[in-house]
Amino acid sequence: MIQEVIEIGRRIYQLDHWKECHRFLVFVVRALLHAGDMRAFLAFFHENEARQTILKKNGFQAEQLTRAFFYAGSTFRERLVLIENHILFEERSFTTEWFIRLNIDQGYPIWQAKDEGPVWCAALKLAPGQRKEGLLSILMMLEDVELYQMMFWFNKNRSGEYALYIGAMQGPNVDHARDLVKDVTKRAHRYRTKNLILYMTQAVARVVGVTRIYAVSNQGYYAMNHLRSDRKLKTDFGAFWEEAGGHVTDDPRFYELPLTERRKTMEEIPTRKRAVYRKRFAFQDDVDMQIAESIKKIFRK
Repeated sequence: MIQEVIEIGRRIYQLDHWKECHRFLVFVVRALLHAGDMRAFLAFFHENEARQTILKKNGFQAEQLTRAFFYAGSTFRERLVLIENHILFEERSFTTEWFIRLNIDQGYPIWQAKDEGPVWCAALKLAPGQRKEGLLSILMMLEDVELYQMMFWFNKNRSGEYALYIGAMQGPNVDHARDLVKDVTKRAHRYRTKNLILYMTQAVARVVGVTRIYAVSNQGYYAMNHLRSDRKLKTDFGAFWEEAGGHVTDDPRFYELPLTERRKTMEEIPTRKRAVYRKRFAFQDDVDMQIAESIKKIFRK
């Protein structure tokens, strides 16, 4: 086991940097301290050729196992079960080709805006830079700018049913972010971009067949880097999840979110705004259709 752990560590970390050398050593020590679970992890990935390919070309799942990622208070054993369940869900849901490709940082396009503006699209993608919060993400792009990411994983809930768990949501990190978001909000008929990335996540959940969506709360976030130095929130996950119709579960680290966004009826909408809402609803329907059609192409029959 130790030799394989070392080999994985060498692939993950850039050992010509001293900080990366330190991370490598911590990775190896943690693996040894939890040798039984690490052996189980390696055995799981060696059960078939597809998983072996993922571990050989990626390996970051091994790092996720040894670090306190995904949600606050996650244990080594819980992360092992989480990773295995996610892999098993993808393996049974997607074709072998895309099961592998989605786990080695190759994106799969699921949507593109049909208007004539700059290319605005979204893809399913493993985002290595966001591996602290998930095992897969929906990445929304405007040309070459990353607008929004929704990081998530698939795991079984307390009832033993597969669910989609949102680890975090991240907005644009560029100087002109506000202007970009304002522009795409107009293109979406005044539908906020962060609501759209959640809408896409709900659409993906429905297509792959899960019936529950959970999201990490402020209390459940794995780290405190969403707090400012004065301890005030930079990002209030809870407020957004509640605005989206979510509620805190028995475990305060998680919200449960609706599988489908509630739409206002025309009677609830002021007359002067109905034309905009009709265009918005048509836009959302197209998002649903494109996501369903694209994912079904890589879904196991």
